[in-house]
Amino acid sequence: VDLHSSDAQTVEREPDGLILIGKEDDIKKSQRITAKVNGREVVVFYHEGKFHALDSRCYHEGGPLCLGEIEDINGQACIICPWHKYRITLETGEGLYEGINPLEPSPTPQWQSKGVKQRIHKVTIGNGNVYVSPPDLSVSFDSDYF
Repeated sequence: VDLHSSDAQTVEREPDGLILIGKEDDIKKSQRITAKVNGREVVVFYHEGKFHALDSRCYHEGGPLCLGEIEDINGQACIICPWHKYRITLETGEGLYEGINPLEPSPTPQWQSKGVKQRIHKVTIGNGNVYVSPPDLSVSFDSDYF
């Protein structure tokens, strides 16, 4: 199975409502996997000892985040969308950009938040498996529509 392909795995729903994504060891090896969660494609990353899950399509124009590189920006792990280089934090789903204050005498670009743009999903580990909670659709995010 090519875990980097965009052919998302269809996964089974567990009795407690969590959705099984795959084996913990397999995802640790591959570093990322895409899966369908309640009809939406989600990417799960394993980065620096932690699992992160978010909508797999970038909130900007739907770029495939599963193909992006992860970079550290101001101490936050961010996925860089391969299409337009949008930066999204793995932890919170915030969009980051470099902005300047034109009123400063010598403006220096500083990383700023656009707010939470990408839907993130809660990851649970149990019995060597990785699960994602179904999304709370009562709250909407830019990544719900692109």
